[in-house]
Amino acid sequence: MIRPTATGREFVVLLDDDHRPVGTADKAEVHTADTPLHLAFSCYVRDGAGRVLLTRRALGKTTWPGVWTNSCCGHPAPGEGLEEAVRRRAEQELGLSLSEVRPALPDFRYRAVSAEGVVENEFCPVFWARAEGVPEPDPAEVAEYAWAEWEDLVAVAARTPWLLSPWAVEQVPLLDRL
Repeated sequence: MIRPTATGREFVVLLDDDHRPVGTADKAEVHTADTPLHLAFSCYVRDGAGRVLLTRRALGKTTWPGVWTNSCCGHPAPGEGLEEAVRRRAEQELGLSLSEVRPALPDFRYRAVSAEGVVENEFCPVFWARAEGVPEPDPAEVAEYAWAEWEDLVAVAARTPWLLSPWAVEQVPLLDRL
């Protein structure tokens, strides 16, 4: 969850087309059929064996419920650094402390429309990270998780993209080329 304000509201950082901050918006109100461009991030977590952690979005999520995706993703709070937000979100969503957080796709941007008509419109830098231990996911965020070999994820993204979130389908081949 994005850090709530004293009123309990959470805000995302709105961006212009050059990815410069231009304001904030209430997270609960920003994702609509006409979502403005805003800042987000995605993270792919690896374990000591090199496997990648995949998560299945909770069934109660507004968009892409039950869909498999990257390890975690979210929105930095206004004034929060991206790496700090990645670490915070992994702890909140997965119960994991991350090490070796590093940018992988610093200029990734995507737009996708869910079956419900909600638009994702995000400048979304992508990170790699490492974690040890067993995830303890927040059930409001994650229905289940699995550790997978990277090559298997690449194959799923290429052959059965409907099984993954649209951002993961775009990110995986780009990450695989690095």
